[in-house]
Amino acid sequence: MSVDQAAEPRQRLHPLSPLLHGAKSLVVIVAALSWSTLSRVGLGWFAVLVAVLVLGALVLSVISWYYTGYHVVGRELRIHEGLLWRRTRAIPLERLQAVEVVRPLLAQLTGLAELRLEVVGGGKTEAPLAYLTVADAVTLRERLLTLAGRTPAAEAVAPTPAAPDHATAPDHATAPGQPAPGGPPAPPAVPVPGLPGVVIGAGTLPGRHLHTVANRDLLVSQLLTPQAFFLPFGVAFVLVQFFTEGSWSFIAVASTLTAMAGVILQPIRRVLDDWGFQLARDDAALRVRHGLLETRAQAVPLNRLQAVNVTWPLLWRLKGWLRMRISVAGYAIGDLEGANHPDRLLPVGDLATAQRIVAEVLPGVAISRALTPPPARARWVHPLARTALGAGISARVFAVRSGLLTRELVIVPYARIQSVRVVQGPVQRWLRLATVYVDTAGGLSAAAQDRDVHEAWALAAELTARARAARLSGRG
Repeated sequence: MSVDQAAEPRQRLHPLSPLLHGAKSLVVIVAALSWSTLSRVGLGWFAVLVAVLVLGALVLSVISWYYTGYHVVGRELRIHEGLLWRRTRAIPLERLQAVEVVRPLLAQLTGLAELRLEVVGGGKTEAPLAYLTVADAVTLRERLLTLAGRTPAAEAVAPTPAAPDHATAPDHATAPGQPAPGGPPAPPAVPVPGLPGVVIGAGTLPGRHLHTVANRDLLVSQLLTPQAFFLPFGVAFVLVQFFTEGSWSFIAVASTLTAMAGVILQPIRRVLDDWGFQLARDDAALRVRHGLLETRAQAVPLNRLQAVNVTWPLLWRLKGWLRMRISVAGYAIGDLEGANHPDRLLPVGDLATAQRIVAEVLPGVAISRALTPPPARARWVHPLARTALGAGISARVFAVRSGLLTRELVIVPYARIQSVRVVQGPVQRWLRLATVYVDTAGGLSAAAQDRDVHEAWALAAELTARARAARLSGRG
């Protein structure tokens, strides 16, 4: 046994962990058996079957908990698990991308939390350590980030942003003479003695508070979506199907309710996921907290930020709203589409708020000026959307704009560019056009669509040179 291992004994998860895993298994088991199983075997045998399966899942959870442990050895987090096949995972902390503390509803009721880690090149979320007390989870998160060399003191004041570079916003979103607000003040935080970074208050975060999204705006934003617009038609269709069948059995009612839940689930889940959204930062990390039934506290190192994506949905433009996401290195492509991927920068807000937040994560960059559109002959490829396309370079970033109904802006710092591609299809060759793609490590690509072919090659060469120079100078 090494000196490091002797200095820190192996830790176990919280003793209530098997019960929470068993409760999660109950939901999965009932869903897997489905209503048709209930109709075939009857309520009594269905209950017995569920009880046996849940008991088996609980026994396996207890065994798994007994043989699961973790400890920090040097600059590695080691996780031990397995009964018949023992497995030890060593997670190098220098590969750490982000750490989040997640509290599902059952964990909130029992005062527990789940710690999830994202590492470079990981195919999925590492760990997770489920479950720990909230204090233990937050303390371990801060310790891991500190050992990884990514979290300076949370009270440090960020440097003043430099004079802004001008990226681009859709023409309709140009600020109508409104100064950027300072943002609502952060609620008072009461530190917990002996636990740095743990505070008592209404969802307070360590670091300097940047923005809090009003829950009313979240609700209204989900009403201004195609899903909400077509929701009455979907509910009416389900009800018509139900009444025309003429069946009022338990199975018919349950199936109808399940179908209706599928219609309304997506907008409701978005509201629940982003409820109470708060954003803060310290010198090196973004701090994000959101969620109602499942609260999530995330720490995303700023040096892992690859790109910023700004979107203006069609109906949101009536209120001058937009949303922003960030692309973070190290996340699996499958995670990028998940609701729980830590890509939220602003779920809903106005242009002034977005400009203020972008200046924090990309100092010196602003969303303010229109970009250069493609040549006029590109209208044969995009007869309606040509004027919505744009691309341009500035001192720090490459920015592209696209979209007719839903406007989208992608901003990529030069130091985050992984590769540059020039692609030309058969129609583009006939029109002497080409598209320049810029790829990042976060899975997000920026595409300057249908540029003049000579301009495209010149742009690709310029981006390659600027990316190389930015990496050599350490700018990001």
